[in-house]
Amino acid sequence: ENMRVSFRLFGNGTAVLRKSDDDRAPQARFFPPLQEPMLLPGTFKNKVAFITGGGTGLGKGMTFTLSSLGAECVIASRNLDVLKATAEEISSQTGNKVHPVQCNVRDPDSVKATVDQMVNDVGLPDVVINNAAGNFISPSERLSANAWKAITDTVLNGTAYITLDIGKRLIAAQKGAAFLCITTIYADSGSGFVMPSASAKAGVEALCKSLVAEWGRYGLRFNIIQPGPIKTKGAFSRLDPTGKFEKLMIERIPVGRLGTVGEIANLAAYLCSDYASWVSGATIKIDGGEYSFMAGEFNSLSLVTKEQWDVMEAIIRQTKGS
Repeated sequence: ENMRVSFRLFGNGTAVLRKSDDDRAPQARFFPPLQEPMLLPGTFKNKVAFITGGGTGLGKGMTFTLSSLGAECVIASRNLDVLKATAEEISSQTGNKVHPVQCNVRDPDSVKATVDQMVNDVGLPDVVINNAAGNFISPSERLSANAWKAITDTVLNGTAYITLDIGKRLIAAQKGAAFLCITTIYADSGSGFVMPSASAKAGVEALCKSLVAEWGRYGLRFNIIQPGPIKTKGAFSRLDPTGKFEKLMIERIPVGRLGTVGEIANLAAYLCSDYASWVSGATIKIDGGEYSFMAGEFNSLSLVTKEQWDVMEAIIRQTKGS
């Protein structure tokens, strides 16, 4: 039977796993994650940041970092209760106001109402982070039209509605801003079993790169982060239901561990800060080298032992005329 849209969507487009430190590869000790904010306190003072999908996962982490650096944050998603809890939690830790606003990014009218509310409460944003996403694994031949639409409406159309609505207002007000889109490393390559997500994320990247060229004259910057699999307290149930995929992921990440929310948040904060005012049109992979490992034809030879290399070298040396 075709995949029904009633399947609950995983809330982050980026692979987010639960993993203990015991499962890291030995080399991970050389690459300890530093998660505290790296920028100076007050970097975002008197700035407003708008983050979609801001109640959980990467969105919550980015909101915490921006808030701790002085930003007044507005977080949006469909679940207002989760947003309110996150806003209260972050505000109590950072001392800066976080505004929860319910928004269905698939609906242009909902987007307009959300932006209206933000403008009324805090004004137009200096930072816009398109982070709302949805994903699940499925053979493509099992996907219905509704399953395709559920992902593309959220990821691609949602990003377009947010960007166009806020962008037009910024241009009219002659106010500059930094936009950031969170995509995925397979936006470049495509990937089986997440075909709608791969397609939509690639579209988001084309949207960003198109506006880099067109809207720079209005004071607007656009950048892209492509995260690999991220360690979080959240579940990974819709992308790895049995948990068997996790070990394989670690094996193909040269750094030997998963990423952390804090590492993504620090990169996001930099790209949205005035320190990055000359950075526009950048697409940055933050994946511990996973993409490069998967791309190289012979990279799997890293599994060959020294003894096996000795045997193979002897055979190769005996081969004449090669």
